[in-house]
Amino acid sequence: MQQYETVIVLTPLLSVEVAKEAIAKFTKILTDNGAEIVQEDNWGLRKLAYPVQKKTTGYYHLTEYKAPGELINKLETEFRRDERVLRFLT
Repeated sequence: MQQYETVIVLTPLLSVEVAKEAIAKFTKILTDNGAEIVQEDNWGLRKLAYPVQKKTTGYYHLTEYKAPGELINKLETEFRRDERVLRFLT
């Protein structure tokens, strides 16, 4: 297993509780597929460098984890399907 970092930017229109639920969903996908969470860091609501989907702020969350390489494609597919995710980077 290799170590990865993923930063997720969620839409600012969410409440804090809904943003936490979204993060919990993605963390569950990781752990259910054999990943080991090394560290999680919630950066909160921050200004974006440039507008994304006409939004200038977003909820940032960093997750460091060890996972098999094939899990990354599955996780990124889930990010693309979820309308709460503005951007992500692994």
